[in-house]
Amino acid sequence: MPLGHPQLLVLGIAQDAGHPQPGCRQACCAPERGRHLPCSLALIDAAHESFWLLDASPALGDQLTRVRQTFPRARLRGIFLTHAHLGHYTGLLWLGREAMASEAVPVYAMPRMEGFLRAHAPWEQLVRLGNVRLVRLQADQPVELGSALLVTPWLVPHRDEYSETVAFCVRGPAAQALYLPDIDSWQDWQRPLCEVLAQVDVAWLDGTFYADTELPGRDPSCIPHPPIKTSLGLLAGLSAEERAKVRFIHLNHSNPVLWPSSPERQLVLRAGCQVARAGACFDLQTRSWSGI
Repeated sequence: MPLGHPQLLVLGIAQDAGHPQPGCRQACCAPERGRHLPCSLALIDAAHESFWLLDASPALGDQLTRVRQTFPRARLRGIFLTHAHLGHYTGLLWLGREAMASEAVPVYAMPRMEGFLRAHAPWEQLVRLGNVRLVRLQADQPVELGSALLVTPWLVPHRDEYSETVAFCVRGPAAQALYLPDIDSWQDWQRPLCEVLAQVDVAWLDGTFYADTELPGRDPSCIPHPPIKTSLGLLAGLSAEERAKVRFIHLNHSNPVLWPSSPERQLVLRAGCQVARAGACFDLQTRSWSGI
């Protein structure tokens, strides 16, 4: 790959608890099914030996190792947080004195998310000891990172018990990408999905469940996400070029699209979409893929 170009590297594709999910004794989490880390992306500026994380998952240690293996000279310059659910911010603990003992790593967060981190242990200790430096985001206001890189938070509707929820639109020298791992429903979002896809070159979208019947005995309304089946129906009227931009991510341990040979995975592919793959890298200069 052209190491001088800005890249987006997929570090994990699973829902917050990863796969296999602790406590699950079903066939979907059998050891032979392999392991998938919680979803996160790395924005790499290799030319300036820098990278930023989109979300700090519980597997942040393993994911930093993946970045180092792919871009050995790049150094962590900041973390952008989507919201305050398990899989998206708890990896910040790796920055603390019991682990990396980082110094003033910028953590970009929306106002409620920032307030949550400042007010509650153990997160406030990271702030107090100077392991992190909180940087407040504003909806629709881009953050300039240099090398023609911009990261813009877009508010999305989700279970906002402790913070807002945002997606991140990442703009590079010649391409734009969307990272949207969590949303309650496409209908509740003020941005029509078809218009969003028209603005970007690739979109990692919430694919938590394939269908809302995956978790018998649990009320889907308590854990709202648009099932992939619903998303595919919404995308069906778009051109093949637009549908090819979609990579479903944030996959629950119960989601059959995790398995390459499953009928559900094949339906996604026949619909012209893709399932996110850890290790895949999107070049924001050439719009090309590597590692897939």
